[in-house]
Amino acid sequence: MEETAQNGADEIKPVSDTLLVLSKDTNKIEMVKGVDKDGNLQKFPPNEMQESGQLIRVDKHGDLFSNFFSNFYRQLKNPSHFNFFKVSEYDAVNTAKDLQQYVDQASLEEKEKLKEYEVLPKNTNPSKNQNTMENNTETQEYRFQPEQIDWKTMEKFGLNQEKLEKLNAMDPLLRGFKTNTLIPITINLGTAVSKMDVRLSLQTADNGEVAVNLHGIRKEPNYNLKFLGHEFTDEDKKNLKESGNMGRVVDLVNPRTDEIIPSVISRDRLTNELVAYRAEYIKIPDEIKGIKLDDHQKQTLLEGRPLYLEGMTSKKGELFDATVQFNADKRYVEFIFNNNQSQQQSQSNQQGQKNDGEAPSVFRGKELDDAQYDKFKAGQTVYIDGLTDSKGKAYQGYITFNQETSKTDFSFTNPNKMKEKAQPSKDHKTQKAVNSDGKTNEATKNIKEPLESKQQQPANKHQEAQQKKPTRSKGRKM
Repeated sequence: MEETAQNGADEIKPVSDTLLVLSKDTNKIEMVKGVDKDGNLQKFPPNEMQESGQLIRVDKHGDLFSNFFSNFYRQLKNPSHFNFFKVSEYDAVNTAKDLQQYVDQASLEEKEKLKEYEVLPKNTNPSKNQNTMENNTETQEYRFQPEQIDWKTMEKFGLNQEKLEKLNAMDPLLRGFKTNTLIPITINLGTAVSKMDVRLSLQTADNGEVAVNLHGIRKEPNYNLKFLGHEFTDEDKKNLKESGNMGRVVDLVNPRTDEIIPSVISRDRLTNELVAYRAEYIKIPDEIKGIKLDDHQKQTLLEGRPLYLEGMTSKKGELFDATVQFNADKRYVEFIFNNNQSQQQSQSNQQGQKNDGEAPSVFRGKELDDAQYDKFKAGQTVYIDGLTDSKGKAYQGYITFNQETSKTDFSFTNPNKMKEKAQPSKDHKTQKAVNSDGKTNEATKNIKEPLESKQQQPANKHQEAQQKKPTRSKGRKM
């Protein structure tokens, strides 16, 4: 039964919940009015409350409140600067005053107890987040069990449990994810047989059974069509094509329930399928490769936007810089290295060359310092570190600018050292001089056969005889 309250005009109206906020900076309890367009919290002291219209009014039902609060929390610029408490609209003013009195007198240990009553964004109903509205299954060990899979259907695709295990596909499937790689399948229709590569996933159907989803490869998404009610802007299309992530949170419509769901959108880079993920389920780590994220950086990632981080540390202990962004398909924060290394190198070359053969000043996202660039444009080999591959692993190597082709040659080892190693040793110098360069070795000058490796003297009696035999001078007939 809906709780009600009676005002001065004897009008009966439903009572909703509202929010109180404790500012960690001011230690003041205030009433929450909303969030402005810049993400700043709108609030006012309880003694300034004139009418309930100033307050946020939230439906008391659990799921609806949790969905509201998650969206509300996401819009704030610095949500971690505040503690929020859900109270009845009817008791809000008195509760705020009592809470302020408690905060003013409480010790640090007692204030810690307030966290037991604080409201935080929560995943209230992850079972609703299926298909492109997938839930974050990282919070659970396994979503499915092998015996739940329809193996008869799998057999029609030429698959079984043993084959999927060999392809390392079982673990992501059971966790509720798509397979990490493309899986070759065969579809036998009797009169026709079709072979294709797909990503597989599992989904609980309406009847409770576990269905197999095939995610086939497409040339590219159709950006001209609405995606779950969202119409792509030119910027959306550009971001999805280049980085694979749209870069912002938008309202999508669940086609089954018509529920409005703030979500991020990414492109599956293996299949070109568009994938959406609820914004309220996004989880941002406190630290990425040794860099502790502040509130502003976390908020940037929560909003789906890219974040450039400098000075991260790889597993090898080497520093590197990269852009990070939440990916709706992978469901975690990923590294983005200008799409891919080859494109990045091409763009860097184009930027530096300006179509006039000039050496580029940037290689694979790494800018050369003045000393490096002077050597590089002069055609000398330059050592460069701080490079990062597509999997986030740091590496280093040597680059040389080919002035004839206006291209940059890269090698993991110093090509100058390689040339030095390629020079023949003293043992091989005689062989190279005689066989390749047409020079004469006094000890073998009469031997007709090519010299063997390391050979500097006649190798057998036959060659000794040849060497001792005097050569005839070739005179000209008169």
